[in-house]
Amino acid sequence: MAKEKTVYVCSNCGQESPKWQGKCPSCGQWNTFVEEIVRKEPAARPSLTGLAKAKSKPVTLNEINADDEPRIDMHDDELNRVLGGGLVRGSLVLLGGEPGIGKSTLILQTVLRMPEKRILYISGEESARQLKLRADRLTHTSSDCLIACETSLEQIFVHIKNTQPDLVIIDSIQTISTESLESSPGSIAQVRECAASILRFAKESHTPVILIGHINKEGSIAGPKVLEHIVDTVLQFEGDQHYMYRILRSIKNRFGSTAELGIYEMRQDGLRQVSNPSELLLSQDHEGMSGVAIASAIEGIRPFLIETQALVSSAVYGNPQRSATGFDTRRMNMLLAVLEKRVGFKLAQKDVFLNIAGGLKVNDPAIDLAVISAILSSNMDAAIEAEVCMAGEVGLSGEIRPVNRIEQRIGEAEKLGFRQFILPRQNLQGLNTAKIKIELIPVRKVEEAFRCLFG
Repeated sequence: MAKEKTVYVCSNCGQESPKWQGKCPSCGQWNTFVEEIVRKEPAARPSLTGLAKAKSKPVTLNEINADDEPRIDMHDDELNRVLGGGLVRGSLVLLGGEPGIGKSTLILQTVLRMPEKRILYISGEESARQLKLRADRLTHTSSDCLIACETSLEQIFVHIKNTQPDLVIIDSIQTISTESLESSPGSIAQVRECAASILRFAKESHTPVILIGHINKEGSIAGPKVLEHIVDTVLQFEGDQHYMYRILRSIKNRFGSTAELGIYEMRQDGLRQVSNPSELLLSQDHEGMSGVAIASAIEGIRPFLIETQALVSSAVYGNPQRSATGFDTRRMNMLLAVLEKRVGFKLAQKDVFLNIAGGLKVNDPAIDLAVISAILSSNMDAAIEAEVCMAGEVGLSGEIRPVNRIEQRIGEAEKLGFRQFILPRQNLQGLNTAKIKIELIPVRKVEEAFRCLFG
C-alpha cells in the first residue's frame, strides 16, 4: 500500500526538506519552500546478495557509435539556426515565454509545415476546437498533425504508443500530472517527475519532444530549476506584446551554440521570419533629428544595425532621472560618468532617457559609442548625419576599445547604403580595406569620435 507524506520543496532549486525552512540551505534564497504531498511507493525487496541485476552494462568509448545523425529540418530558418542546425533526434527541448507572446503559435505553425513527419500535439490548455481556429488563421496548413487534449501523463504515453509519432509536442508541461503523485498539476514535484519521465521516453525511443513552459513573475521558467537541467535545450521566446517583433534566444543548448538569435515579426496570419532585421529596426525618417545614432551590433553570428535614441533634458525635480529601455542602466550610468569626467560635459543635473528602437534588448558592448553619441547629440541638440554608422566599446579612461568581428559589422552597414563607419583604431590592424567601399573613420578616444560627428 502506498504511503503519503508531506515534504517541503524549494521552488528555486528543488531542494527537499522534511520541515519548512525560511532560507534554503542549497541556493540561499529566502521563503522559497512550499508544501508538497507526495506518495511514496514501497521499495522493492532487495536481493539476497545485496546487488540487483543491472539493466545495462558499461561500455568503452571506442564501442560507442557517434556518427552524426541527420537533424530534423523544422522548415524554419530562424528556428533551425537557434537549435544549432535542426532538431536532434531523441532531444528534449523546452520553449518558454511570457503569456500571449506567441509560443503556441510558433510551434503550431512550425509543425503544420512538416507534412512529411507524423506529429502528435498534446494540448493541456486549449481544446481541439481552439487549436483548429488558430490553425485556420495560419498559412501553410497541414491536416496530418494529430491533436490530443490530455493532461494525464499515463494517457499521453498511451497515445504515443498507439500513434508512434516522429515528434511530440506538449503544451504545456505545467498542466501535465502523473497519477503516482498526489500533488496538483503545476506543482514542483509534478513538473519534475513528468519532465523526468518524458526525458526517459525521448532518450529510449529517440523521439524528439518539445515542451512549452510558463514564465513566472521574475521572468524565468516556472517550476524548479532542475527542469532546465533535465532538458537538452532551453529556448526563450521574448519581446514586448506592444511591439511586432519577437526574439527567440537559446539559453542552453547541448547540441549547438547559445549565442544564436532568431527574429520574427508577429502578423495576423502568424509569425513571419525576419531574414534581414536591420531594415526593420531602422526608421528611415530620422534625418535632422537629434539624439539618434546608428550602431552595428552582433547577436550570435548575425550582425544588424540598431537605432539608439536618447533624450537629455533639464531635471524638473531634485534628483535627475536615469532610464534605459533595452540597455543596461548601470552601463549607461558608467558611460555618463565617462562623458563628465573625461570629456567635460556636465550631465549631473539633467534627465537622461535611452531607448533601443524596436523593443530589442542588446548586450553587445560595441554599441557604447552609439549610446554616448546619441546622448551628446540630444544634449547639444545637434543631429548626427543619417549615413553614419558606428561600433566601439568605451573604456573608463575614454578610450575606444576594439570590438570583435568588425568585417561583418562593416559589411552590414555597407549593404544598407551607409557611407561612413566609425570604428576603433585598433580594429584596422589586419583588416583588408581593399574590398571595403564604405569610408572608414578610425578613432582612438571619445573626443576624436565627437570631433568627427559634430565638428
